[in-house]
Amino acid sequence: MNHKLLTKAALAAALSLTTAYASATTTLRFSHFWPATSAIHKEVFQAWADDVEKASNGELKVQLFPSQTLTKADAAYQGAVNGISDIAATAQGYTAGRFPLTQVVELPGVSLSATQGGCITQSLYDKGMLADEYKDSHVLFMFSTGPGYIHTTDKEVKVPDDLKGLRIRRPSAVVGKILTELGAQPIGMPAPEIYSSMQRGLLDGVSLPWEGMKTFRLNELSNQHTQVPFYSLVFVATMNKKTYDRLPDNLKKVIDEHSGLAWSKKAGEVFDAEDKAGRAEAKGNIVEINDPLNDPSWGGPLSAAIKDYLGDLQAKNGQAVYDEALALRSQCAM
Repeated sequence: MNHKLLTKAALAAALSLTTAYASATTTLRFSHFWPATSAIHKEVFQAWADDVEKASNGELKVQLFPSQTLTKADAAYQGAVNGISDIAATAQGYTAGRFPLTQVVELPGVSLSATQGGCITQSLYDKGMLADEYKDSHVLFMFSTGPGYIHTTDKEVKVPDDLKGLRIRRPSAVVGKILTELGAQPIGMPAPEIYSSMQRGLLDGVSLPWEGMKTFRLNELSNQHTQVPFYSLVFVATMNKKTYDRLPDNLKKVIDEHSGLAWSKKAGEVFDAEDKAGRAEAKGNIVEINDPLNDPSWGGPLSAAIKDYLGDLQAKNGQAVYDEALALRSQCAM
C-alpha cells in the first residue's frame, strides 16, 4: 500500500469535510407568541431573520415559530435557556419574579412610547444594571410596548373606583400590583389567551396598549376604553448561550451586528405604528387621562404602587435602576 497516497487522500478528505462544514447552513429556531399575521411577526422578527440570512450570505437561516407553536409564552425564556428553541422573544413579566429590575421600566411615568421604553430598557442593560438577570442566556435586544391602558367590555372607567370588583387581565405581576392598588381584581394570562376568556365572560376587561388590542383582535370585544397610561410591558429577544458560543466568529459577528439598540429602535417603531392603528380601529367610548400621576383620582394609587414596588427591591438596588430609567427618558425621547 502506498502510504503517501493514503496520506494525501486523507488530507483531501479532511479538507473537503472542513470546507463543507464551514459552508454548512445553521438554522436557528426562533420562538415567539405573536400571531403570524401580526406586524410584530412580519416587521420585527421576519425582518430580523431576513437581515441575518442576508448578512451571513445564507450561512444562517432563521426558522420562525409564531403563536406559541414551539414554546408557550410563559415558558419561552426558559425554553431558549434549555435549548428547546435557539432564540425566543417574550415578555419578562410572563416569568413572575425573575426579572424584577428590568420590570422597573414598566412602572407608571417611565415611558411614553414603545421606542422610548425599548431604548430605556436596552440602555439599562448596556450599562450593566440588568445583566445579572440574564446570565443564563445571550441577550440580542430589548424592546417594549407603548403605554398600556384599560379596556372593558361595557363598563366605563373614569376613576379608580369604577374598577372595583372588575376582573382585569394583567400582563405581569408588576401591572397586577398596580391594578390591585387601583381596586381591580387582576387575573394573569399571556396575551394569546385573552380573546377566548373575554368571549366566555371570564374577564371584564384587559390592560393592554392599543397595539395589543389590534394584534389580538380585542377591539372586537371591547366597547369601553380608558386611555390612562399606567404601565408599559417590556420584552427580550434572547439566544441560547451554547448556540451562540458554537457559532464561528464570522457568524457571531453577524448576530452581534443584529443586536442592541438599533434593533430595539426598529421594534419600537413598529409597536408605535401599531398603537396608532389600534386606536384608529377602536369602537365605542374612549376616556382620556393623559397625566395620571398628577391626576387627583389616579395619582395617589399609582404613586403608592411605585413606592411599594421599589420598596420590595431595596436589596436589589431597585431605586438606582428606577432613577437611571427616569434619567434616560430625555436621551431616549424619539
